[in-house]
Amino acid sequence: MSLAGERDAAAVLTSPVRRRIVEVLTRVTDGHDHGQLSAAELAAELGLHVSTVRFHLDQLVAVRLVEPHVRRQPGAGRPRKVYTSAPGSFAQLSRSGEVEALRLLSALLATTLADRLVDRTPAEAGRRWAHDHLARVPGAAPATTPGQWLGRIAPMVEVLQEWGYTPEVATSRGGRTARVTLAHCPFLELARDNPAVVCGIHRGLIAGSLEQLGEPEPEVSLVPFVDATTCVAHITTTATFRPAARKEPA
Repeated sequence: MSLAGERDAAAVLTSPVRRRIVEVLTRVTDGHDHGQLSAAELAAELGLHVSTVRFHLDQLVAVRLVEPHVRRQPGAGRPRKVYTSAPGSFAQLSRSGEVEALRLLSALLATTLADRLVDRTPAEAGRRWAHDHLARVPGAAPATTPGQWLGRIAPMVEVLQEWGYTPEVATSRGGRTARVTLAHCPFLELARDNPAVVCGIHRGLIAGSLEQLGEPEPEVSLVPFVDATTCVAHITTTATFRPAARKEPA
């Protein structure tokens, strides 16, 4: 891909939705039998309307990050338009994620210095970024059920995606603790040299995002480098869940 093409691809990948499409297609292309998904299959995977997915696919095809194909159906069925990730698209995705993440980190540090808050801890700087960039949900109260708590985790995960991570979420302790695996750290070299700074900022991002969503004082711990490129965050609500409703026998 030419330098101009890389710039166009990087611009297209500023969209979290388009980044997620490339991630899904890369995973499917590498590991699925036929390695192809239709717009409708992608929409189901991403929880989006198929028209929205088609719009983003057109943008990705235009910069050659995604390739369209025609899948012929057995018998007399109509052919289906399907998509695969283009060779090298995940590398381009990783590069664009690193650039965007470093831009966000630079902006955070510049704001901290401009405000002469040099004594602010990394966690406090991350929390402030979340407060400044994520709208507060008016009147939101702490979650009282595992489902509500997981609903607060989802938009927080989108913040981490904006910073260049590809998070995966699992729950434990009856849904009270979310285990968020943070793969492909965009600050890998910086984190190895300064783990207290990078991990502190991300603990603050997580806590500040949840505070904006109505969850005060969540317990956040972050374990760096569980493998060469992955960290794990453990996030526990301090709110009390109400007992599950008992079903009456039929």
